[in-house]
Amino acid sequence: MDTVNNNDSYPFELSESEWRARLNDAEYAVLREAATERPGTGALLDENRAGLYTCRACDNELFLAGTKFDAGCGWPSFYESVREGAVELIEDNTLGMTRTEVRCANCGSHLGHVFPDGFGTPTGDRYCMNSVALGFTPEDDA
Repeated sequence: MDTVNNNDSYPFELSESEWRARLNDAEYAVLREAATERPGTGALLDENRAGLYTCRACDNELFLAGTKFDAGCGWPSFYESVREGAVELIEDNTLGMTRTEVRCANCGSHLGHVFPDGFGTPTGDRYCMNSVALGFTPEDDA
């Protein structure tokens, strides 16, 4: 699992007006305001092709399709990031519980949360990501 960090700045930064121009309303709500899309509604939930998942906000490489698994939770789930340092893990104490938020390490955008309940996976982790926070490039298009 990636190291827990708490960066004050990121390699890729934009002003709020630039973020609003770059992202649609749903993307902005999730990526910049840490909202959560409704379970079972994401366009990438049932994506099964080989390829690469990236941050929708900055195109940072995040997850390989081979690490995606059906966790039955209603969001795309992965058992590890593409490389150490691709994502940033932050303690999240909202909603009356302690969770671990997953952010893009390149731009600081909210992606989802990671949980230690990826039973049957090589890492035991479940990176539960908002589909709207991700881009996907099929291997055939790379």
